[in-house]
Amino acid sequence: MEHFFTRYKTFLLFFSGLSAIILYLFFNALKPRKILPIYQPAEVSFELVDSSLQHIKKYHKIADFKLTNQNGQSISQRDYENRIYIADFFFTTCPSICPIMTDNMVDIQQYIMDDENIYLLSFSVTPAIDSVPQLKKYALEKGVIDAKWNLLTGNKKEIYTLARKSYFVVKEDGDGGPHDMIHTENFVLVDPDKRIRGYYDGTSGTAMDSLKLDLVTLKEEYGF
Repeated sequence: MEHFFTRYKTFLLFFSGLSAIILYLFFNALKPRKILPIYQPAEVSFELVDSSLQHIKKYHKIADFKLTNQNGQSISQRDYENRIYIADFFFTTCPSICPIMTDNMVDIQQYIMDDENIYLLSFSVTPAIDSVPQLKKYALEKGVIDAKWNLLTGNKKEIYTLARKSYFVVKEDGDGGPHDMIHTENFVLVDPDKRIRGYYDGTSGTAMDSLKLDLVTLKEEYGF
């Protein structure tokens, strides 16, 4: 018997290795592929969703927009055509959660720096204060890279409508004052088909780790 194993040792090792590879491939083929959920208005907390949309259970997509970035350039949905992006709502004079959110978005910016399929988008909820020069100053201070990340200002009603009817990140109607948009800390993951695929606490490092993993999953779904 010992002579048999010695004689066929190479063959047995090769066969064992091949069997292990086949079993691994078979297991991976049977394992369900992770697919991120597609968020609909009816699945989001009602306090964040405009009442006209709270019953909607399918087909929701981010509406078109046209606003101005930190360089005075016009930015619209077309600039994010066929791309994955992460959006949030903030204002440059925010003393509480916004600095933490911005720091975490800077970290995400570094993570996606060399990825041509993923971009960042931040909407100011106080556009009267956050003029183009103010946004540019903030961008320079925080290390925003123009090629990856747009900070947007513009018509307040348009921004508020986007927050309430597209991204679902504002808690209640404003009263006309400069700080009336009560935005959440959420980062919103949007796919190339303009659908919401995830919400993440922009103040949480753990949530940022989850976001990075979900970016990989979403890229695989779209073959990026």
